[in-house]
Amino acid sequence: QVQLVESGGGLVQAGGSLRLSCAASGRTFSSLTRSWFRQAPGKEREFVATITWSAGTTYYADSVKGRFTISKDNAKNTVYLQMNNLEPEDTAVYYCAVGARPVFPLKEPYEYDTWGQGTQVTVSS
Repeated sequence: QVQLVESGGGLVQAGGSLRLSCAASGRTFSSLTRSWFRQAPGKEREFVATITWSAGTTYYADSVKGRFTISKDNAKNTVYLQMNNLEPEDTAVYYCAVGARPVFPLKEPYEYDTWGQGTQVTVSS
């Protein structure tokens, strides 16, 4: 079993920045990708960004490209999401997920088996 714990969410004004962290523990050797999703009230969970755990290849949703950066620290078994120039539309609960399928990118929630508990990001206008 893999356990994921997100942190770093909070309240920020539009144009501000936040950095989210997702620490993994347990049987993480089978995880090929680490990803971030988000879910706003009344909306479906949507893909944000993903990174391959070995090579560090990244892929982003168009809505965050150029503003968000996903990165990893293999030694800490942690993936990060640096979010800059935040907009009110970025308000959501952000979740990290681990993907074990040898396909990249995995952009659909049903393709992931392990999720964190989520961290709230609120951007005020």
